[in-house]
Amino acid sequence: MASVRGSRSVQSPGFGNTRARYRRILRFAAWHLAVTWWFELALPRLGLRRIPERNRARRMQQFARRFHVLAVELGGLMIKVGQFMSSRLDVLPPEITKELEGLQDEVPAVPFDEIRALAEAELGTPLEAVFASIDEVPLAAASLGQAHRAELRAADREDTGLGSVVFKVQRPGIDKIVDVDLAALRKVGGWLSRIRLVASRADVPAIIKEFAQTSLEEIDYLNEAANLEHFAADFAGDGRVAVPGVVWERTSRRVLTLEDVTAIKITDANGLRSAGIDPAEVAPVFASVMFDQLFTNGFFHADPHPGNIFVTPAGDTAAEHPWKLTFIDFGMMGQVPPKTRGGLRKLLIAAAARDGKGLVAAISDIGVLVPSADTRTLERAMTQLFARFGGMGFAELREVDPREFRQFAVEFGDVVRSLPFQLPENFLLVIRAMSLTSGVCSSLDPRFNLWDSVEPYAAGLLREERGNFARDAASQALEIATVAVGLPKRLDAVLTRLNEGAVEVADPRVERQLARLVRLGQRGVAALVFSALLLAGALVRAADSGLGNVLMILSVLPLLFVLKPPRP
Repeated sequence: MASVRGSRSVQSPGFGNTRARYRRILRFAAWHLAVTWWFELALPRLGLRRIPERNRARRMQQFARRFHVLAVELGGLMIKVGQFMSSRLDVLPPEITKELEGLQDEVPAVPFDEIRALAEAELGTPLEAVFASIDEVPLAAASLGQAHRAELRAADREDTGLGSVVFKVQRPGIDKIVDVDLAALRKVGGWLSRIRLVASRADVPAIIKEFAQTSLEEIDYLNEAANLEHFAADFAGDGRVAVPGVVWERTSRRVLTLEDVTAIKITDANGLRSAGIDPAEVAPVFASVMFDQLFTNGFFHADPHPGNIFVTPAGDTAAEHPWKLTFIDFGMMGQVPPKTRGGLRKLLIAAAARDGKGLVAAISDIGVLVPSADTRTLERAMTQLFARFGGMGFAELREVDPREFRQFAVEFGDVVRSLPFQLPENFLLVIRAMSLTSGVCSSLDPRFNLWDSVEPYAAGLLREERGNFARDAASQALEIATVAVGLPKRLDAVLTRLNEGAVEVADPRVERQLARLVRLGQRGVAALVFSALLLAGALVRAADSGLGNVLMILSVLPLLFVLKPPRP
């Protein structure tokens, strides 16, 4: 190979005895569940609440350190769990996130001889026949695979238009490791499902089932390549986003060859500034791109941690977009069903409007709250929460007196804990994507205020929703008008039958009262049609002045009928 350097690769001890691996994961989980139960549930019930409060920070740090050791030694899905926790800068304390943040990049590499053997068996040819050169030192060692830089041979260069590529290969034996990890997670999930406090709020087995499906898809590189092209199609023509090209001829289920798009890591503040890019300007663009995926496209990158996103300078400083966000690693993708996406859009609009009642309604629509839940107290809690803390960024929230948070928790904590929360299907990845997004944005700009990005985006969604409502209102108004036009004829037919004796009436006064009722009904229908046409015209006029004006003019006709003096 043309580019060969010494490697510091280390074989992870977790890839050995699978039975020992399984037992070690269960021992770790059982011990820390027992510790949490003792300090957070048992001692407070015994009136010893101060003890867990005094040592909580130290216990969290110890847990994070022990999990870091476990994840690095075992690799596999344990790395994914650690990456998720390290991204929760907005929720988890720094004792945990700081300790686990190295898991984003520091994963032991597999010796290249093992990578070569797997790749050649998968492609059916020596690597020298595929690449002009390959760097045996890994560009990145991830939990499920390993990537190396390479140069395509002349024939492939001519066919693909690409030269420098990234050659990604699965870790040998990773399919067995994933099976063991999932079996351990299912066991832990079974434990958690027997805890009433947990089971009443989440269907843990369903969550693990969803995680298992995502993990199995992630080790299928043909699936990842298809996801990449789907994502690229969603952002075709969008100057903010770039993705690598796929070399399909050198791709299989366990080998993936992509265009080398390596640039500045999104959280490399010094690298961004050296390229003339202000990190604070990257945060709102990244948030907006993630919003588009979740609330508009419905197909989103579920693993947007810093190692999977680059900032690529465009080279032309006069361009509309002097840099792009380049996404890689499309193994973990999520889809938001239309119903859930509608609920998420309502949630975003309610949050931007500081509407506590609307927020709770949106949460119910998404399925996070069961339909039977009494939400009145929760609505009041959300309203007060918005009134006091709404619009604050994470940096501002850190400056708030902790006693205010404790007071709020005392007042509404029991209410929130008593509500029957649940996580609907496919929602775990949505939470993961949003938590990673907030973590990356906070890293780019410690004073980044997510509201600054949410509010204009929500305003756009609201305008779109109003446009849909206006179209629906116009359609319904025309439908009412159509029915109303035929209604008088039907009423006249009834009167005709009365006059002809087809309908017997025992008392002449009943006939007069019925005739008066018919006239009142006609005037009522006319008033309804007038109101519907006028309202629809006013709503539609903002988007389509022509149609709006026509509807408003038509509303005059039923109005004249309403104002017409009644017959004696």
